[in-house]
Amino acid sequence: METRNRIIVAALICLSGLSVKAQRLPLDSVLAHVSANPALQAYDNKTHAQDAYATGAKGLDAPKISAGQYQTPYQLNPNTGAFMVQAEQMFTNPAKLKAKQEYMQSLSKVTAADKDYEKNQLIARAKQYYYERVMLERKLALLQNTQGLLEYMLKDANIRLTYGKEKLPNIYKAKAALFELENTREQINNEISQKNIMLNTLMNRDKQTVFTVDTDIVVKDYENTITDTSSLAANRSDIKGINRNMDLQQLNAQMEYSKRKPDFGLQAGHMFSYGSIANQYILMASVTIPIVPWASKEYKANLKGIRYEVEALQQKKLDILNQAQGQLAGLRTDMSSKKRQLNNYNQNIIPALQNSYKTALLAYDQNTGDLPSVLNGINDLQTARMTALDRLQEILTLQVAYERENESN
Repeated sequence: METRNRIIVAALICLSGLSVKAQRLPLDSVLAHVSANPALQAYDNKTHAQDAYATGAKGLDAPKISAGQYQTPYQLNPNTGAFMVQAEQMFTNPAKLKAKQEYMQSLSKVTAADKDYEKNQLIARAKQYYYERVMLERKLALLQNTQGLLEYMLKDANIRLTYGKEKLPNIYKAKAALFELENTREQINNEISQKNIMLNTLMNRDKQTVFTVDTDIVVKDYENTITDTSSLAANRSDIKGINRNMDLQQLNAQMEYSKRKPDFGLQAGHMFSYGSIANQYILMASVTIPIVPWASKEYKANLKGIRYEVEALQQKKLDILNQAQGQLAGLRTDMSSKKRQLNNYNQNIIPALQNSYKTALLAYDQNTGDLPSVLNGINDLQTARMTALDRLQEILTLQVAYERENESN
């Protein structure tokens, strides 16, 4: 009965595993889903809001209507005074309205550049988490291989123990190595779960959604490239954002300069006179004089301040380009060094440790070696392979940083 229950439970587990087969997401699909991140959607809504505000830029001030007694004496006299209805409307200079509209329409372009910058940062984070997840998968495969070697050695050692050709402490040492392997596997599985949560967060999906990754990755040869200032300025979204801000300041200056132009007004009123006096009316036009010193002081000061703002943005642009060129040069140097180290592991260190392990295993099979030497060989080989994967992860991290700085894919 107990055996039957175990079979049923095992079957249910297999069926449940088939029903929740994890989705496979290549890197391109993950990056495509990043556009659903709430941070980017917030920029879209802000852009729509600014465009909506710009549609009302040419609106005029509300008219003013008034009504009441006009020149009516305190002592009632049926032949003097009147009841007046009056309306006033100010007409803003069309040049001012046009300058204001162009300024407000340009605000959304700055926001769009800010969105591109934020998207570049999110894509870099997604790449980083994805590559880390790939390396963790490779480490799991490496642990599986090491586990097979340890299980084989433990089985062989137990057989030798039966015939008195092995020592019990060595058996326990092999078991301890297997148990330590389980701890490492548990830690890696935990890190994989964390990367899944981080990637799902960036994709704005359910945080517990399980998926697999494409373990085939491309290491690019950025260390041999040369990036000039013009290509950096053309690629980087923060530089584009500064350019949009400089354009915005120019439009702001035009809007301030347009304040020199006069506005016009119209006033009309009708008086219902009391008594025998005929009805009267008022019809007057008005014009502002913004060029007088006490009225022009503000926009002249604003124009001077805007010039300093543009100069500050220009200096900031030059500083970002200078820092980016230095950063990219440092990343290229670091990538070149890390690749040489990785090649040394793959071509020299790991093959040498493989030969050391095989030599220790051969000596053990011929009863001229001992189990601890074989276990040390397995451990050294696994450590070197893990370190090589760490070097590859460092190269991929530098690659992500380079693509983030250069804004290239």
